[in-house]
Parts: sequence; structure tokens; C-alpha cells
Amino acid sequence: MWVPPTTLEELPDNYLEVYQAKRIAKNKRIGSMLESLGFTQVAKDIFDHPSQYIETAFNPTKTWIEYINRLVGVTIGILIFLTVVFAWPYKKNDPKIFWAAVASFLLVGFQGWLGSLVVSTNLLPEMVTVHMALSLVLVALLIYSVVRAKREQIYQEPVTPQAWVLPLLWIGLLLTFVQIILGTQVREEVDVIAYNMDGLGREGWIGQLGSSFYVHRSLSILFVLLNIALAYKVKELGNRSLTKLVNWVLITIGLEILVGIVLAYFALPAFAQPLHLVIGTAIFGLQFLLLMQYFYAQKSFKRFTGTVA
Repeated sequence: MWVPPTTLEELPDNYLEVYQAKRIAKNKRIGSMLESLGFTQVAKDIFDHPSQYIETAFNPTKTWIEYINRLVGVTIGILIFLTVVFAWPYKKNDPKIFWAAVASFLLVGFQGWLGSLVVSTNLLPEMVTVHMALSLVLVALLIYSVVRAKREQIYQEPVTPQAWVLPLLWIGLLLTFVQIILGTQVREEVDVIAYNMDGLGREGWIGQLGSSFYVHRSLSILFVLLNIALAYKVKELGNRSLTKLVNWVLITIGLEILVGIVLAYFALPAFAQPLHLVIGTAIFGLQFLLLMQYFYAQKSFKRFTGTVA
């Protein structure tokens, strides 16, 4: 149907059996494909997952969350297709912009397919992690396309290259990527614990988390200190645009810490889990935007002074 049901009465009596059979058949095809590609362990994990053969009972709230997620995904796909269309004029003079846009379009299509596998495999951890990692790559590709297309504006505010700024930007970006992936794995552990406990005893879930949670929490200290050092170095450049961007990085990090505290000390409230992830993705996007703008600003200075060809 174009619109999902809102009540159980709209579904056939044997809907659990029908959809379970379809999902298992689909997953068998996925498993065969993964095995043929050499991903034997992932294929095995699909069928070793504890909820693999259990069909989730109809829940209108979750159904509509998933439906809205798909509508947003389709909208993103259309917008990225339009990005490719508008990038066409750059194909001859600056093909990197065009091909980055094309790569974004291909990746968002792959993400849609992968998202269907995430649902089909009942949130298999490996699938969720790859899905999240590729979404960050997609964010970076889109930012790259836009910033490169507007780099002439950035050239108007050149900055003198400073030691440690570029390395700190790359290290900070990599650390954010690692933290988001670790956070995704923590979320996967929470899902398993919630399933095993039938959603009860939420206040005790954190105590059952594995090493990913403690590594994620410990790395957050390094993450904050590194970004403070980065902000200090960026502000020394005296560039208004870069200073504004790094301030937004610090603001979003502050919000991320606040939500992290809520998660840790208020029994993992459901609303805070996706919010934590959204803010983390925003930090990654802002850091990559800062990296790109600094790259072109200092490149402009080198060209102006004749230090590069």
C-alpha cells in the first residue's frame, strides 16, 4: 500500500507468518550473495542473530517512524539527483564536482538498498554499522561538492597556513568518525539488551554494556580536548568564516556532551538516543566543512604568494 496501516485490523490474520516467510527468503538470498562475495561470517551472523526468526508484532508508532524514514530517504534521493543535474555544467571545467555529485547519487541509492537489509535482518549489528558509516561518507561527498563549487568565494579570505591546523582537523574528523561508529555499536548492544529484557529494567541496561561503551566514553575526553586545541589554533588565524565554523563545532560538542549525560544518568531515555546520533553527525559535517574551507583558504594564500604552482 502507498500508506501503511494504522490499526491491526487492516492486516491479515496470519501477517506474522506471511512477512516472516518473505523476510527469511530475502535473507537467504542476501546470505548467498554475501557468501559468494567472500563475506562468510556476515552471512552466518544473519542467521545467528537472536531475533532472526521472530517477526515483530505490528506497532503503528514504529511502522510510521519507518515509513517517514523512507519518505525522507526518497526526498534526499530526489534532492541529490537535482544536485547531479546542477553539477552537470561543471563536468568539463571542473569534473571533480560533477563526479562527486554522481558518487553521492549512487551512494544514496545503495544506502536505500542497504537500509532495506537493515530492516530485513532485524537490525543486524554489522548492517547497522555499515549503514551509518556510509551515511557519513555521503555527508562528506555532498559538502565537498558544494564547497569546491564555491571555492572562489573562499579564496577572497585567504589565511596563512599554520602548523598543526590541518593535522588537527584530520585527526578530529577521524576521531569523530570513530566515535560515531562506536556509538552505533553501543546502540546495537542496547537493542540486544532491550530485546533480552523485554524492554524492562531500563535503569540497569548501562551496567550490562560491553567494552564499546567504556571506550566510547573514555575517548570523549580526548575528543573534547582535541577540539578545544583545534578551536584555539583556528581562532589564531583571524579568519571570520573559520572562526564562526569552529564556534559551531564547539556548540554542537557541548550539546552532544549534555545529551550524553542525559543518556548515562537518566536510564537511556528513548528520545535521547537518536538525538545523540544526529548531533554527532552534525559535528562530523561541521568539522568536514571546516576542513574544506581551511584547505581552500590556505591554498589561496599559497597561490597569492607564489609558493605553489
